[in-house]
Amino acid sequence: MKIGYARVSTLDQNLDLQLNALQTAGCEKIYQEKISGACKERPELEQLLKSLRPGDEVMVWKLDRLGRSLQHLIELINLFSDHGVTFSSLQDSINTSTPSGKLIFHIFCSLAEFERAQIRERTMAGLAAAKLKGKTGGKPKGLSEQAQQTARVAESLYKEGFAIKLISEKLKLSRQTVYNYLAERGVTLK
Repeated sequence: MKIGYARVSTLDQNLDLQLNALQTAGCEKIYQEKISGACKERPELEQLLKSLRPGDEVMVWKLDRLGRSLQHLIELINLFSDHGVTFSSLQDSINTSTPSGKLIFHIFCSLAEFERAQIRERTMAGLAAAKLKGKTGGKPKGLSEQAQQTARVAESLYKEGFAIKLISEKLKLSRQTVYNYLAERGVTLK
């Protein structure tokens, strides 16, 4: 039996393209969900895995719809293989039912892993070069000029006796932001 799996990352995205492609490819059952691929728990994928029988074929529109990461993808494909299930990715032209399809899948995974390692290496080299020049990455410490002005206003209102709730309403800030601004100004709360 051909079994499809379709996934989009957010609720406002649409599954139609994937569903049409999987139906056209002959999928008799399609599991679908709207959930981030980074989520460890994907109920529909779990149901798909429980339903598999030897001889089934799992199909996806594109590889990234199935696995959270390269390692997860390889684990799933190996799990399919252990259960006598083949795998196809329509857009990536991968079909593990043939020896050449398995080879292409593993080459594809190796290239993806190589690319990730290259990106990481370049990023680390760039950070090291910036550090030698005295530059550090990340969010700048402290408040911006505009935030500093707002913090000064919050401080003066607080010293005039205004409650935090009133200051937050007046400045259109959350109470936590007002507390943070006052702490930044060194104000001791009563």
